[in-house]
Amino acid sequence: MSKESALIEAMRALATHPAARALADDCAVLDFGGETMVLTHDMMVEGVHWLPGQDMADVAWKLVATNLSDLASKGAEPVGVLLGYTLDNDEDARFIEGLGAALATFGVPLLGGDTVSGNGPRSLGLTALGRATSHPVPDRRGARVGDVLWITGPVGAAMLGFEALRDGTAADSTAFRRPVPRLAEGRALAGMVTAMMDVSDGLLIDAARMADASNVTFAIDSASVAFPPALPATRRDEAMRWGDDYELLFCLPARSVPPIPAVRIGHAVARMATAVTVDGVPPEGRLGYSHD
Repeated sequence: MSKESALIEAMRALATHPAARALADDCAVLDFGGETMVLTHDMMVEGVHWLPGQDMADVAWKLVATNLSDLASKGAEPVGVLLGYTLDNDEDARFIEGLGAALATFGVPLLGGDTVSGNGPRSLGLTALGRATSHPVPDRRGARVGDVLWITGPVGAAMLGFEALRDGTAADSTAFRRPVPRLAEGRALAGMVTAMMDVSDGLLIDAARMADASNVTFAIDSASVAFPPALPATRRDEAMRWGDDYELLFCLPARSVPPIPAVRIGHAVARMATAVTVDGVPPEGRLGYSHD
């Protein structure tokens, strides 16, 4: 068990409110009056989630987008965000510019937050608040044997974008710098999926998490997974583990057809010794990104 998994397991004893979903999901889901609120909080750290010296306008955009991606996986409509920001006088203006662009693009207001100063690598946090548009609100736990596993788009573009940015090449780095949360797709899917989450840490590890939560195994067909045209075939396994794709991974009953463009990549089978198989074989090594 990774350090991250061990910490989350320990915190489950504290997260006893039903809204916490036993810390087995992307968001908290809280009934509040006649509405259902969806809440999520993600952090980003310099040198881990963005490159030192990277344009802080892009960092601000990504901070908003990654949190909204969690709301998308619940089919939620964003209501607002709260920002936790570490000051840096040289880059604050660029951060505000990127933050404003993201909020305007996704139609989300800034509601408040907090600022601090500190030394060393900067860390940023954002809490996103949303309103559920479908009930029950989708989570990771509903996949059943026989369900079909789908994803809304390719994996690997962010990996190539990161490398282009790191190496200073002319290749397109947009997928890494400015991901787009699948908000409309999440709302369209919310009423029909049996399980759904976004792909942030890698297709294989996130599929494994959804399989664990649902007590099934996902049999993935690598030939069915979509990849960007620029990705060499020899790097497809790496792309399925890299992450930062922010596509929606979801399950539908076998005869259902998604109402949005999506790629069928596998199906759920009875629980096996491993949470996922790829082309009939359990994948070796790390399945994706882990905070260890």
